[in-house]
This record gives sequence, structure tokens and C-alpha cells, in this order.
Amino acid sequence: MTQRAAIEAFFDEPTNTISYLVADPASGTAAVIDPVLDYDPASGTVDTQSAKAILTRAAERGWTIALVLETHAHADHLSAAPFIKTRTGAAIGIGERIREVQEIFRPMFAADDVKPDGGDFDRLFKDGERVALGALEIEVIETPGHTPADVSYRIGDAVFVGDTLFMPDYGTARADFPGGDAHQLYQSIRKLLSLPDETRLFMCHDYKAPGRDEYRWETTVADERAANFHVGGGKGEEEFVVMRKEQDPTLAAPRLLLPSIQVNIRAGRFPPAEVNGVRYLRIPVTVREGAEVS
Repeated sequence: MTQRAAIEAFFDEPTNTISYLVADPASGTAAVIDPVLDYDPASGTVDTQSAKAILTRAAERGWTIALVLETHAHADHLSAAPFIKTRTGAAIGIGERIREVQEIFRPMFAADDVKPDGGDFDRLFKDGERVALGALEIEVIETPGHTPADVSYRIGDAVFVGDTLFMPDYGTARADFPGGDAHQLYQSIRKLLSLPDETRLFMCHDYKAPGRDEYRWETTVADERAANFHVGGGKGEEEFVVMRKEQDPTLAAPRLLLPSIQVNIRAGRFPPAEVNGVRYLRIPVTVREGAEVS
């Protein structure tokens, strides 16, 4: 019988993000999924304490980090992938459709330094691709809808679903970002929920649904299929799409949306320094109709 992956979760409360350290216990080969860079938008400062905690734990377990896996270009936190790569030599991977996301956002941020054809990333994964993690195998499952580039990673009986699903009492991801599509999201969710009942699903975020006092990030296919607030109990695609189209416009933009996207389409790399040696993030300004600005 194939050995289960060893999984350790790291919860970042400021961004409600869960990062994972996943290892093959036999070889000690490990991957980090969705690492968080500590970023304070008020002061513009960054830190690496969250990523260092993952590295420290890997060292304690005697694991060697070979991969950093991004489920998508996140809109709610900056990626610490380059820091982990610098410390470990790990390759940074993401779904191959990141090229589409880069095409959408490169002009928005005048990010001319974004490398063509996804070149900021070391690995661009295709749907169904299988990647070795020691004696274990990572299966890449394309799950677009939240963004075009979303993928989930299946390692044995565990699937890391990114922003596609949340815990059953919270529901599903939004689909109104540029390139998002509620129909695609529904189909991606159904693809995940067609896996065996006992498959463990690991969330990328949790916000504590009303009435729940603690954060949670692990559930099963059976529980999601039966009880997910948005798709459980056999809810159909049209009902889901109507719900998303009604609800998504009422949702606030993620607090770190603009800083995150421009960094994460670069695989976590910041824009080059200006002539004064300082790196700057660009914040596009939209002037509403009727507003008077000079």
C-alpha cells in the first residue's frame, strides 16, 4: 500500500491563508504549497517570518524541499515562493494557464518585465500531469473558474484545492475576477467532487463561517458533496451560476488585491528597483464618472 503523504498546515491569520508542507516520509522529499510573504500595506514593509516557520519545520523533520506549488496567482496574499527557492533551490510551479492571467494583468500594471510565456516560473503544469515527490506522485488537476489558471494538486488521498472550494459551511470561491467564469468554476467543483468519498480536501483559505468559532481547513469529498453551502445536495449549474452572479458583485475586493496580483504574476518576484534603488508596487487609479480630479 502506498504510504500517505505527511502534511503540516500553517495558518496565516492576517490573510486567512493556509500554506502546506507536504512530504514523502520515506525519502523526506517535500513540497510547499501556497507560501505566504508577510506584507504590511500600511508601511509597505515585507518580512519572511511565515515562510521561515515552514523552513524551520522542514529542517526539524529532516525534509528537503524540492518544489513550491502555487494553486493560482493569488489575489489576497503575496507569495513567498522566491524566498523559499533562494533558501532551498526548490523549483516554483503553477498551472500553464498562468500565461492567460499574465496577459490580462501585465498591461494593467505596466509590468513589462514579466517574463514571456510564464518564464518567471520554473514549471508550468498541464492538466493531468504527474510530478514525482520522492516515492509519491503529484497529480495536477486543472480547476479553472476562480481564475483561468487555477489548479488543484492530488497527492494520494489528499487534494489541495486552492480557492476553488471552502469548508462546507462557507461555500465556494468567487468567479468575478478578470478571466473568472462561474460555469467553469461549477464544472471544476464537480470534477473534484467526483473523486472518492474518502478523499481529503485541504482548503487554501478559511474565514470561520457564521456560528463557527475556530478555523478549519480539512474536509472530505463526501462532506462537501452532501453539505457544501453553495453546491451540496446536488445543486445544479444554473442555480450555482445565478447565485455567484448575484453574490459576487456585493463582495469587497480583497485587501491585498492590487499588491498581490502584480507580484504573483511574477512568481512572487517584486518589480525591478528604480534608479534610486527602491522597488515600487503600482496601484492603478480608477476615476468614477462624475468625479473631479486633477
